[in-house]
Amino acid sequence: MAAAKKIILGVTGSIAAHKAVDLASLLTKKGGDVRVVMTADAQRFVTPLPFKTLTRHPVVTDLYDEDEGWKPTHIELADTADLLLIAPATANVLARLAHGLADDALTCIALALNPPAKILIAPAMNGKMWLHPATAANVQTLKQRGVVFIGPDEGLLSCGYEGIGRLWPVEQIAARGWELLT
Repeated sequence: MAAAKKIILGVTGSIAAHKAVDLASLLTKKGGDVRVVMTADAQRFVTPLPFKTLTRHPVVTDLYDEDEGWKPTHIELADTADLLLIAPATANVLARLAHGLADDALTCIALALNPPAKILIAPAMNGKMWLHPATAANVQTLKQRGVVFIGPDEGLLSCGYEGIGRLWPVEQIAARGWELLT
């Protein structure tokens, strides 16, 4: 039997963070070894508990969260990951990734990720933020580095606007993640 694919699910501070719980569940049910990394802002929308329960792994919420052993958790995760999936991804995390900033566990993992691990990003934000030239430039930079994007979707946004910016449906995000793993 093949070893389970190791998936790091990065959850950032968007109202869509609650949908990442369903994504973690889908990926785990499919047989993925899912480890969740939450930014401080993500924890303002959803707690680590549902992720811990569904994935059966502790949730990384801080750069200095450490498992047993001597290797820092963010390096251990980066060394063993097959896929880094960030869903939802905010404009802030896109900017930090594009500019190589590593000031939390998620961005440190992204910078330390070992090829051939893939990165899949599912953005979720206000449409004006998504369409802003700075965000467009950051997305282009990340795509040039091989990062794959799915979404955002169009529809009613949590801010009350109608347009682009919704998190892509989690079933489709999970399916795209599995495609990248094969």
